[in-house]
Amino acid sequence: MFVGHYAAALALRAAEPRAPLWTYVAACQLVDIGWGGLIIAGVEKYSVNPDLPGSPLELYHMPFTHSLPGALAWSVGGAVLARWLLKAPWRASVFVGLAVFSHWVLDFLVHRPDLELWFGGEKVGLGWWNWPVPEATLEMGLLAAAGAWWAWVRAKEGLSVWPAATFLLILTAVQIASKLAPTGDDPVQTGAMAIGVYLAVTAIAWLVERRPGKVI
Repeated sequence: MFVGHYAAALALRAAEPRAPLWTYVAACQLVDIGWGGLIIAGVEKYSVNPDLPGSPLELYHMPFTHSLPGALAWSVGGAVLARWLLKAPWRASVFVGLAVFSHWVLDFLVHRPDLELWFGGEKVGLGWWNWPVPEATLEMGLLAAAGAWWAWVRAKEGLSVWPAATFLLILTAVQIASKLAPTGDDPVQTGAMAIGVYLAVTAIAWLVERRPGKVI
């Protein structure tokens, strides 16, 4: 799953607006940002198998980011950072932490069994990657539903829905581009690309929700 993760960011932003959109957007991919850094460092590992349906990634060693205890630790860290750095209210900080943990939940739906329930323990995953069309339908459906909710909340508050529409269009374009781009087997290149894309989407989220002198 890629842009489907941003469905959680949009839904949580609609439910708790006291943390900005870019915070939720960064949070929902924080686990993969960490993964990008750790594969560059050689701490976590993957391989590419082009014969696999859907995603060609074989994610055989990622205990520090995608195990259940690892994801919980990243989630607590995200909530603490939101409270400490952004001075967000506690409820908003908890929601940021939920955005971080949503990554593991959504990965559980689509990953093949590669998510450890504990360090070195049983690996789980429902494997929707093996059925690319249903997986893509699920991913884009979640994104559309969350985006519509965020747009509805904005309209109810008397704000423009164009930021929501613009962000959804950009995410759709990013999803298409990701499907067309080959998956590399160089961990440094793959990790750097992943981090760069996630940070770029975070910057876009900041831009679409901002106007001079005011967050909209």
